[in-house]
Amino acid sequence: MKNYVPLTALALLIGVFVSIPTIVESIGVCYGMNGNNLPTPANVVKLYQSKGIKAMRIYAPNSAVLNALKGTNIDLIMDVANTDLASLASSSSAAATWVKNNVQAYYPAVSFKYIAVGNEVSGSAASNILPAMKNVYTALSSAGLQNKIKVSTSVSFDVIGTSYPPSAGAFSSSSSSYMSSIVKYLAQTGAPLLANIYPYFSRVGNPSSVPLNYALFTSSGTVVTDGSNKYQNLFDAMIDALYSAMEKVGGSNVGIVVSESGWPSAGGTDASVSNAQTYNQNLIRHVGKGTPKKPTALETYVFAMFNENQKSAGIEQNWGLFYPNQQPVYSISFN
Repeated sequence: MKNYVPLTALALLIGVFVSIPTIVESIGVCYGMNGNNLPTPANVVKLYQSKGIKAMRIYAPNSAVLNALKGTNIDLIMDVANTDLASLASSSSAAATWVKNNVQAYYPAVSFKYIAVGNEVSGSAASNILPAMKNVYTALSSAGLQNKIKVSTSVSFDVIGTSYPPSAGAFSSSSSSYMSSIVKYLAQTGAPLLANIYPYFSRVGNPSSVPLNYALFTSSGTVVTDGSNKYQNLFDAMIDALYSAMEKVGGSNVGIVVSESGWPSAGGTDASVSNAQTYNQNLIRHVGKGTPKKPTALETYVFAMFNENQKSAGIEQNWGLFYPNQQPVYSISFN
């Protein structure tokens, strides 16, 4: 998760939403582990099960988590840690070893769904994403798993340079070189792009132009019209700008999985229990409808399961749905 939103992203601005509860096939929750007081992985998995959470994201392989997930049928996004990206990009044997140790050793007892090769990688390190993706895909193919487990990468919204109107969405000059190649590769392999989408940061970055109710899915009438599409919240506009950007580089058939989205409950501007509950509950209800551009259910992972006390002070410690003692920060339904 990054708290940077490009200025052009703020042009998505005003919109409205009327909440219509919708059953969603897959709402997951991200399981971050940057805390020294968190429950054991076995208890975390039990908490997922007791709350009806059917999917999880972890940010690196963890044997205790993977063992706890065996036989649960909880779908899993598992990241290749950013620190491992260079070695997997440069060595097919390293990628094969990574897949053997972290995937094959637990499959099929663990329901791997996606391998996220890096999270919000930028700068010079971004050149490692696609070679690493290819090597991981080859390793999965050698194990006969390429049609069972999809290989992608998780990006932040700052890969977008033009975002208004959503139909004009395009990758930024700094990201287009690597994103174009990644999108083309995803089109070939049939995998979605994983994207971390945070209306919160657009709101706090430009509060005079981004109304709070627009960011929280609580406005009441169409404001942004883009051709035949009417936008009723910032989340939809951000997703559709990303769809448009992918279309422009040959990815019209590439889907999106929202690999992170959430709202902090304390520690900063507009960070409150009430706002966090409103955003996350409305997000869960909304994504089953998809977006104006693609009105099909949008697989989404809420960030995050717990407040994590080893992150930076402020909002970074307050994204959790639960406290480390497993008590809810606020009530929320995953149905």
